[in-house]
Amino acid sequence: MTDSGGMHCEEGVCRRPDLALLHNLLKPTMRYISTRGGMPPKPFSEILLSGLSPDGGLAIPEVYPSVTAAELATWRGLSYPALAFEILSRFVDDIPTDDLRSIIDQTYTAEVFGTSDITPLKTLEPGLHILGLSNGPTLAFKDIAMQLLGNLFQYQLDKTGDELNILGATSGDTGSSAEYAMRGKRGIRVFMLSPLGKMSRFQTAQMFSLQDENIFNIAIRGVFDDCQDIVKAVSNDHAFKQAHRIGTVNSINWARIVAQVVYYFKGYFAATKNNEEQVSFAVPSGNFGNICAGHVARMMGLPIKRLILATNENDVLDEFFRTGVYRPRTTTETRHTSSPSMDISKASNFERFIFDLTGRNARQVRDLWSAVDQGKPFDLSQTPLFAKITDYGFVSGSSNHAARIDTIRDIYQRYQVLVDTHTADGLKVGQAHRETDVPLICLETALPAKFAESIQEAIGREPERPAGFEHLEDSPQRFVVKDADVGGVKAYITEQCNAS
Repeated sequence: MTDSGGMHCEEGVCRRPDLALLHNLLKPTMRYISTRGGMPPKPFSEILLSGLSPDGGLAIPEVYPSVTAAELATWRGLSYPALAFEILSRFVDDIPTDDLRSIIDQTYTAEVFGTSDITPLKTLEPGLHILGLSNGPTLAFKDIAMQLLGNLFQYQLDKTGDELNILGATSGDTGSSAEYAMRGKRGIRVFMLSPLGKMSRFQTAQMFSLQDENIFNIAIRGVFDDCQDIVKAVSNDHAFKQAHRIGTVNSINWARIVAQVVYYFKGYFAATKNNEEQVSFAVPSGNFGNICAGHVARMMGLPIKRLILATNENDVLDEFFRTGVYRPRTTTETRHTSSPSMDISKASNFERFIFDLTGRNARQVRDLWSAVDQGKPFDLSQTPLFAKITDYGFVSGSSNHAARIDTIRDIYQRYQVLVDTHTADGLKVGQAHRETDVPLICLETALPAKFAESIQEAIGREPERPAGFEHLEDSPQRFVVKDADVGGVKAYITEQCNAS
């Protein structure tokens, strides 16, 4: 059959005729499809405010834009906002150019991120770097994308006059980044689910101390995956979603991914002298969002040798990349660790990579995730797909509490640089896969101040806190506690929407 966009589809596999490809080259248009094949191509603005696609899949570009060698050379000297515009404009072609540039310039400022460099590169030794991503208002890398998302949401809502109820789930940093990006914004309410008692004291206080009337914190009796399952269930209830104008800020939102693509380019330029060099990135990963952005950057043509995925004790993703078996864990099997933002056993963004790995075979993705959605594993180890994983540059490894404490201590003693627990996981696994003459860039996850107990254990003292965060845990906290029940969360959303 042929859809309205001229795409020929059979058994969920979609290909464009040569004529359509030629037309797209002559007149570029960026459209998004679903990883499960059930959504007609849509422009960026139509997927911006939504989470899951109507068929339960994730939005993804029909084609990744390619970056030429000449463009890479031109981009090398750009400021962060200028680079962000060049990259984002290739994914966003239905927002007027001047408006998009204004939104980006408003987002990436020294006032918001503490430095005009936005993501400064810290060199530990020749060929070993940390990309500083935690200079935003909540001291975590999530701010890079979330600040842009808040401004994009406000732009769209100002155009339509609509309201938006954001429903999200957090294992630690997404929640505070989203709430700080959306607090006080007209027409936006944020309902953020987090696992009760499973975040650090700093992370918990950072969220729960917010008193803004449009922020609603819901502590769920369970683990992060329970929170994420509730968000997905609500997103799949199309009647409720439409009636209550539900949107999402979790990394299943494509705008989050594309915003993170920018700092892979920025880090590459900072760590290299020319565009003939390759680099590898070590990425702490729980929900596969951060490293998914690296995958997109590599698909665009950024010279990335390896994408080194690091997990903690919840090693579902490491197990897949080592064995070909993707085996989501149950709530009781998910461990509470000292790198809690990665305490995740069902990685939502992983579906986007599998879509690419299968040659964009939506039918196959649908079949695989029908098992995942029932809590069952899938096994690609005996298929040609497992061998193809290396074509995408992925390798992996895992860390544990003792290893991350040792890494924090070692990095501090050798380089006088203090890192948080998640960044330590990335450094531990990254150094295990480090290659001679290939620069290694480890992505910083958060500032050490957010995990004082582990820093105390590693170096014998607590980390310094940035100004304004000295007595955060002593602030009054505002939140409700709910069971891991979709109906109860829906009822709470309805109640709050009717009250305001």
